[in-house]
Order: sequence, then C-alpha cells, then structure tokens
Amino acid sequence: MQKVPLPSEGLYPLRALAGAFILYGAATLVHGSGFLAVFTAGILVGDVRAPYKREIERFHEAVSALAEIVAFTLLGLSVPLGTFAVQGAWADGLILAVLLVVVARPLAMTVLLWPLRLRAGERVFLTFAGLKGAVPILLGSFALSAHLPHSQRIYDVVFVVVTFSVLVQGALIPTVAHWCRVPMRAGELEPWSLGVRLRDRPEGVLRLVVESGSSADRCTIADLDLGEHVWVSLAIRAGSLLPVSGATRLQAGDEVLLLTDPEQAEDPTALFRR
Repeated sequence: MQKVPLPSEGLYPLRALAGAFILYGAATLVHGSGFLAVFTAGILVGDVRAPYKREIERFHEAVSALAEIVAFTLLGLSVPLGTFAVQGAWADGLILAVLLVVVARPLAMTVLLWPLRLRAGERVFLTFAGLKGAVPILLGSFALSAHLPHSQRIYDVVFVVVTFSVLVQGALIPTVAHWCRVPMRAGELEPWSLGVRLRDRPEGVLRLVVESGSSADRCTIADLDLGEHVWVSLAIRAGSLLPVSGATRLQAGDEVLLLTDPEQAEDPTALFRR
C-alpha cells in the first residue's frame, strides 16, 4: 500500500479489498479464523500512512454499510417467525442475550481492560456497549448452510440475541453514557470537503483543534508564539472556513491546519492544548 503505485485512484480501494479476501481465504485454508485475520489486519493497516488513504476508507465504509444492509435483510427473510413459539427460540434467545450482557461480556471485559488506565464509568460503558450484529448472523448462517443438527434452532436463537442487542443495548447507549459520564454528542454532516492533491507525502502538516484554556484560545494568530518555521494556513469554525490573517482571533473548538518545517525541532501542538 505504501510502496507499490497503481495507475488509477480507483484501484487503491480495490487492492485493499482484494487483500482482505486473500487474508480471509489464507486463514480459512489453514483452518483459522478468516474474520479474526481480516480484523487484525484492519487494525494494523488503520495506522499506516498510505496514498489515497481517505478514498480507501470511504470505499470500505460504503461497502460495510451495504454488507450490513444485506445481512440484516437476509436475516429477516430467512427466519420463520411462526416456528419461534413452537421451538422456544424466544425464551432461549432472551436468556442467552441477558447472560451475554450481564455475565459473559462483563467478565471478559474486566480481564481485557484491567491494564488500561480508565475511569470506572468508562469501563462500565465499554462493558455494556458490545453490540451484536452482522458477524453473529453470518456465523449462524454457516451452521444453517452446513445442515448441522438443530441448525435452524441455532439460527433462530441468533436472531433473538441480535434483535435484543440492537433494540435494547443500542437504544440504551446514550442513557448509559450519561450515567457513566462518557461524553457523547451528535455530529452534524459535513458534505463539502476541501483538499489538495500532492505528489509526495506531506511530512510537515498538522491538523489541530483549539482546546478551551489553551494558549491559542482567544488569541490572535499574530500573537501566537509559533516561531519562524510554522504557518497557519487554514482555519475552520463551526464547519465553515475562517479567513486567516494576523488579526484572526482563534477560539475553543476551531480547527487549524499548520504547515511546519519537519527538520526543525519546534513542536507547536502544546499551544493548542489545555
């Protein structure tokens, strides 16, 4: 992704998708978990600075949304609701869902989050917010397509667990976040973007947010102690461009784009942090 160029911008997202297919197939051939292989690779690739990275992310966001829509549609079409009462899938699914939320996930997350420095409220929120969605549906479909004993019952139970997770856990996330004092806010859509294409990777570009109480808060650009090798090239306030000049006064929440000389040791980020 970093070193092999391609002739067209549209091929970069396809190469990433092809890499996911190859990883999934290779892990399956050696009797491993294709889902876990692609998931781990995605975490590693997510931190890589690669050409057309934003275009790759947009493409995979769209493909992911389409895959979730297809998975939930197929789930709704393939579950005979009339058999639930006869087979007892409702009761078993609800019991399993409650056990996952109350017992299994809290125990697992307590162990996994133990070395992290988090507040008690943050730990509780992460423990609660484990939504079940497309992956359980696909795993349940594997049992159904393999015609295993009681596969239809397994699939029905998965349907109940996923439905409970989406409707109950999903609906309660804002309330639980409020109780745990985890800040949440609704982000407005920003459909317009401003970008510049460069032949080489930019090394000295920083995008920062002015924090309340920082040196840059309520300070003009001319009065900021940026040094001789840092320039404020762009400022955004409330989703709109802000004219930049020496007299421009920044305020908390503004986003600024800085151009710096990578060979200089000056670090301007401290001016924008509280």
